[in-house]
Amino acid sequence: MELSNYIFLFVFLFSILFFIRNLRRIISNINLGRNINRHDRPIDRWKNMLRVALGQSKMIRRPIAGFLHIIIYIGFVIINIEMIEIIIDGLTGSHRALSYIIPLNLYNFLIASFEILAFLVLFACIIFLTRRNVVKLKRFWSKEMTAWPKTDANLILIFEILLMLAFLFMDASDMMIQINDNKKIVGSFPVSQFLTPLLSNLDISQLHFLERFCWWFHILGVLAFMNYVLISKHLHIFFAFPSTYYANLNPLGQFSNLDSVTKEVKLMMDPNADPYAVPTNNTEVSQSFGAKDADDLNWVQLLNAYSCTECGRCTSNCPANQTGKLLSPRKILMDTRARISEIGSNKRKGVEDDKSLLGDYITSEELWACTSCNACTDSCPIELDPLSIILDMRRYLVMEKSAAPTELNMMFTNVENNGAPWQFSAADRLNWKNE
Repeated sequence: MELSNYIFLFVFLFSILFFIRNLRRIISNINLGRNINRHDRPIDRWKNMLRVALGQSKMIRRPIAGFLHIIIYIGFVIINIEMIEIIIDGLTGSHRALSYIIPLNLYNFLIASFEILAFLVLFACIIFLTRRNVVKLKRFWSKEMTAWPKTDANLILIFEILLMLAFLFMDASDMMIQINDNKKIVGSFPVSQFLTPLLSNLDISQLHFLERFCWWFHILGVLAFMNYVLISKHLHIFFAFPSTYYANLNPLGQFSNLDSVTKEVKLMMDPNADPYAVPTNNTEVSQSFGAKDADDLNWVQLLNAYSCTECGRCTSNCPANQTGKLLSPRKILMDTRARISEIGSNKRKGVEDDKSLLGDYITSEELWACTSCNACTDSCPIELDPLSIILDMRRYLVMEKSAAPTELNMMFTNVENNGAPWQFSAADRLNWKNE
């Protein structure tokens, strides 16, 4: 092994270990959430994951963005097969190692496929950049899309463009080196051959330098991209699959009741129950209702927050947002992710703060603007559920703080006094039948 192979080995192992360390931190943050059972109906869950995450079924609801995203998605998966060869070459010092392992015709087909996909990914990324920065689609310029979210999205696209260009120029220079050496050309280069006129003035040593530079740029770029994803909205590359697997499979609009409240109601309605009995099971000890802070949410909701792609489809379909209300479902997920990351960091440092998700990140005005119509959940391409976070925070406001809006408090009072949400006596509650 030469020095370059040892350098490659060090960089590769460091990148992998750094990635594992930071991924474990994110998983530990998610595990700060309350427990929830989402292990039922495994067959349905596998089907949902394969249909939505792997099959991209909800992306194509918006055909242009959906088609371009599928190109990048397929390109990302298939082109990275080339990483197998790059790693082998980096560790052993070989060149195009797979061409000696698999039949040459198959190898040529793979390289040609990689190049065509690289060109398509390049094209799709340029279109996405144009949509964001020239066309300026409204959903990419909402209030919550501050400097960092905008920069993050652009950096990812620029990163992918540079990686694809490096891959194509690496192939172009390698093809010219093989031609210069009068050897049988290994690989098929349907796209990079059109770049060779740009390299025609380079001598053989310069071609070797360009090929090596692009090779190192590509592998280091991929390793850097892999670690950058963990602090980026593109974490959905990894988390879209578990998020769709653990998604709520119940019909939209079917809300869950708190177990503690259900038990209390059943106890009140059971004439034989002892209201003063002490629970024998520790799990029955009451806990706070709803969620004030991010760690009061369940782990699936926190997984959703880290999985958010910040695409804005939820917000653009939200009727409250469309009418000028403060609510943005995308912001709910972004704020939840920021807060649980802060809580996790504080726990690792052994410090506490006096912040909370409710108040410091999300206001009650945002929460009460929600109509609970489920448009956000239905429109999300990976079936995230910002509504569940909104409802849990509302529960905290109502059941812990009695901080419902005046209109709701009037209704609660009427239900308590009259047995109906309207302000008339209980004896008259069924008069509507005679109208």
